[in-house]
Amino acid sequence: MAEEINSLEGLEAVAEGVAAQADTQPAREPVRDELGRSYATGRRKDAAARVWIKPGSGKVSVNGKEMGKYFARPVLQMILRQPFTVAGVEDQFDVMATVKGGGLSGQAGAVKHGISKALQLYDPSLRAPLKAAGFLTRDSRVVERKKFGRAKARRSFQFSKR
Repeated sequence: MAEEINSLEGLEAVAEGVAAQADTQPAREPVRDELGRSYATGRRKDAAARVWIKPGSGKVSVNGKEMGKYFARPVLQMILRQPFTVAGVEDQFDVMATVKGGGLSGQAGAVKHGISKALQLYDPSLRAPLKAAGFLTRDSRVVERKKFGRAKARRSFQFSKR
């Protein structure tokens, strides 16, 4: 019984130490440029997006075009809006993005990643919901390269015994 009490006291001491460490860590500061914008780079597959956000009416432009023109599919537009809905800041920020490489799906994922990172830089209190939704993590899945002596990345040529 005495051992259990000592172990509980030890656990409480560890918990207090962790709480004290959390208090000593400096609070995150907003990162904005002289124009009041936050910048972040988002990546997905072979696509890389440079994203700037600033307070506004919710206008999104990608490579100089309106979001609806550049990403015509509603699914891709929904992907771009996800960070704002999770953070609860719909129609509060204007987005200007330039994206290169990959296809439309990868580019939409890259812009989403960039928006998420820029939002948490603009307002560090939005980090928790964005991180819980997994939007701040780069999706590292990329196409596997073709190997020599193979038809594709893994597919072999047809085997013939004779």
